Amino acid sequence: MARKGILSPGPGTSSAPARPKPVKAPRGAVGALQSSLTKLQESAVQEIDAALIEDAGFEDRLGTDPVAQRQLQESLSTYGQQVPVLLRPHPKKPGRFEIVYGRRRLAALKALGQPVKAMVRQLDDHALVMAQGQENTSRQDLSFIEKASFAAQLKDAGYERQTIADALSIDLPMLSRMLKVGESFSLDFLRLIGSAPGIGRDRWLALSKLFEDPAAKSRANTFTRSPDFSGLDSDARFDAVFARATGKAAPKSKAPAPDKPRTLRSTDGKAIADIRSTKKGVTLNVTARASEGFDTWLNDHAETLLQEIHDRWQKERS
Repeated sequence: MARKGILSPGPGTSSAPARPKPVKAPRGAVGALQSSLTKLQESAVQEIDAALIEDAGFEDRLGTDPVAQRQLQESLSTYGQQVPVLLRPHPKKPGRFEIVYGRRRLAALKALGQPVKAMVRQLDDHALVMAQGQENTSRQDLSFIEKASFAAQLKDAGYERQTIADALSIDLPMLSRMLKVGESFSLDFLRLIGSAPGIGRDRWLALSKLFEDPAAKSRANTFTRSPDFSGLDSDARFDAVFARATGKAAPKSKAPAPDKPRTLRSTDGKAIADIRSTKKGVTLNVTARASEGFDTWLNDHAETLLQEIHDRWQKERS
């Protein structure tokens, strides 16, 4: 399959899709004004009817956590939409749009019957993939298998490895490890398992090796159609499938472990921290990579904030 590149498609190569010749922009004052107006339009936030927005790009979430989605919907209902989604004009349907990122916010706003605050940019398919991939790298709540599946979808669509690595802001060795797992499973199978946030690369790699045995793969796939499978959470589904592939009995449905980390979100639904409760206490983790400086601010104000929270707790307890 011919490989496509987002950043630097080889000019004149037969592998690259034919592109229309660019229209020459007006020169002088008229051209400068048109360019300025275009930039202003792309930076402006518009309100758009959610019914006019369609899906686009590649699947980066393997199912949606209904609890988290309900919390996001309640937050948007109470506080409104604080962060816009990114859209592009539909390439084949005038007056309609395709979403680049912000799918969870779009779904919540559709359920609420509210218009969507969005930025609209002219993006070709290559730029759409780059924007979607780079947005994914800033999100804390995408699991390993979701990122690996996203990378595999890009490769299957014909994008070069360097292009995929650039879109995900990872190096080529890491991309190879992701693809080794992502290409081992069909997208339909991964949708059944879900995001499996507690399952890392090593266990997914072990499952892919088990699936090399047709009998093991058949046992696992058969179990995904059983009533017991649907009652499990995503991590437990993986554990059950893994157990069936090894020939062991699948674990029974159980409530999430008390020390399983829970993602805390801002009013616009963005993941800002992970909180974990154990027998030893509660820990809060705010990563520097995606917090945009919130981690530093929280560290500087932690004593005052904790005192306020403690005072509130004492009042509520009394």
